[in-house]
Amino acid sequence: MPGELVAPPTKAVTLEEVARVAGVSRATVSRVVNRVPTVDDDLRQTVQQAIDATGYRPNLAARSLVTRRAGSVALVLPDEVRIFGDPFFGRVVEGVMGVVQPLGVHLVVTLAGSSTHEHLVADLRQGRLDGAILIHTHRGDPLPSMLATMRLPVVLSGRPMGSLRVSHVDVDHAAGARLAVDHLVGIGRRRLATITGPLDNPSAIDRLAGFRTAMADHGVTDAPHVEGDFSSESGARAARRLLAEHPDLDGLFVASDLMAHGALPVLRRAGRRVPEDVAVVGFDDSVSALHCDPPLTTVRQPVEDMAAEMVRLLLDHVDRPNRPVSSVVFSPTFVVRQSA
Repeated sequence: MPGELVAPPTKAVTLEEVARVAGVSRATVSRVVNRVPTVDDDLRQTVQQAIDATGYRPNLAARSLVTRRAGSVALVLPDEVRIFGDPFFGRVVEGVMGVVQPLGVHLVVTLAGSSTHEHLVADLRQGRLDGAILIHTHRGDPLPSMLATMRLPVVLSGRPMGSLRVSHVDVDHAAGARLAVDHLVGIGRRRLATITGPLDNPSAIDRLAGFRTAMADHGVTDAPHVEGDFSSESGARAARRLLAEHPDLDGLFVASDLMAHGALPVLRRAGRRVPEDVAVVGFDDSVSALHCDPPLTTVRQPVEDMAAEMVRLLLDHVDRPNRPVSSVVFSPTFVVRQSA
């Protein structure tokens, strides 16, 4: 239209500009952008800071011609409705995006399922995806074994089941359960129980094992447990059962904050005050912990840091296909609030 002002197009930042800001050669910037593994870590960090400062965005089409990479990775979440109500998965996506966005790597988020398995394997084998991160696999899930057998780049959230050798990132679940038990015993609780996650899931298995070991160390070998599925509803069901079968319990370790969120109203309706009558400890330190009444004492796992590490580990597998399988295990910490 006559008289209309049109903003000039923003000029794309070049490799030369990034190199000038970083004080290195254009070739060095190119090696960092293309994730060449031989670049010194300090030099890579300097270039990345210059990339962030200049707002440089890689030309993915050109880079793919050089690297023969798709510039895309998949994040496979459980095929369950609960992912939309569980803050854990939002924290995973946040941690992953914090790494892939500055690198110009596209993230493809998908839900697990038999049809997803077929498409994912096809996309990886045909080069449409560079690798995959699998979140919360269970005992019967064939996907980790399929990808590992085909030597396709994959990283798991949590340790693999059985003897499967595949790279993974995890938190020390057993140590986290011990933190919970030691705290509950330390504040004078003697009749403890736990609500577990689904016991075909490695993290739930390890949290229960850690709870039992810690209880045995305190002289108790028969502490009760009821299985949940990490949902709020399952936490409520498990709490009702525990109160019916063990009405004198005075301490409860719940293997996720979301399940604890469901358990607390059940305790309150049964006339059990928290923490005066029953002290409650969760696991995750998610938003759910703050929304509990009272605010939840919990075991913190650094989900965002773990998710970021999964991406870095996956991209290293993409760049170095013959690198050995490895694992990174984070330490949990303990957050005291008003429930215990």
